[in-house]
Amino acid sequence: MNDVWTIRATLDWCEGYLARAQDVNPRVSAQHLLSFATGLSRIELYAHHDRPLSPDERDTLRDAVRRRAAGEPLQYIQGTAPFRFIELEVAPGVLIPRPETEVLVDEAFRELKNLGAYAVRRPGPHAGEPSLPPSEGAAASGSARPGVAAEANGTHAGGLVVADVCTGSGCIACAIASEHPDARVVATDISPDAVALARRNVARLGLGDRVDVREGDLCAPLAADAPFDLVISNPPYVPTAVLNDMPREVSVFEPALALDGGCDGLDAFRRLIDEAVPLLSFPGVLACELHEDCLDKAADLARSAGLARVRIASDLAGRSRVLIAAKAS
Repeated sequence: MNDVWTIRATLDWCEGYLARAQDVNPRVSAQHLLSFATGLSRIELYAHHDRPLSPDERDTLRDAVRRRAAGEPLQYIQGTAPFRFIELEVAPGVLIPRPETEVLVDEAFRELKNLGAYAVRRPGPHAGEPSLPPSEGAAASGSARPGVAAEANGTHAGGLVVADVCTGSGCIACAIASEHPDARVVATDISPDAVALARRNVARLGLGDRVDVREGDLCAPLAADAPFDLVISNPPYVPTAVLNDMPREVSVFEPALALDGGCDGLDAFRRLIDEAVPLLSFPGVLACELHEDCLDKAADLARSAGLARVRIASDLAGRSRVLIAAKAS
């Protein structure tokens, strides 16, 4: 490149460099990395296309492009990821929040509402921001959110008590607490790195009075707080053989501890269902994100454990992804 790195020239160079490194979407990656380096939004990059980068911005971009060319996920490079209505800190060693998990939260909310347990309320705008209609708010969050937009009023007077097992970044726990003002959430993870990150996200979102993150294996740290209205989990669920064939940025950079579900993807789920069912209230809900090839077998395990209203929901791509069941009285 020339000594003067304008935004437009730099964007073109980054795109070409990442394309040669076999990035699956080099233009989008280049936009994100340049936004990260300059502090400008992706739209602002085009409004300031002739602005030169400062030396510090160039250094930041060089390092970011090098990491992305090696296959590192954008979220780890940027240090943040969106999830529903919140933005979370993310870091290597902890699973990156995904849209499929937003669907898991939607389905849990819907089941609780169907059981008459509560009505969810989406968070209001930040100070100085206009209130958006539900459809616009959902679009702004980056994902369709079926069933939540219509559930706009009211809260469960007694408060919702939730266990978030395998919390990772804390995305589920923080989303539930931010969207349901009366919710109290106990979140668990076996990974010290995940627990530390989840606690940082709880603190930065101002949810420390209602979200308690504990280190421990599955439901082990939860007994003293039972019964729970909802036990929700995104456990390790990828069958080992499938994990080996996943894209490099997942298989190499994201933690196998949070992904590998054993031969059939249900190793963690079998333990989870045994531990979670005794902790549920009547009619408490169990909601789990699982691999599409495992859900029929998981549904059978749920029925064998005495759960009722067992159903399977699809993710935004139409793949079976979420198991929902309720504890029968």
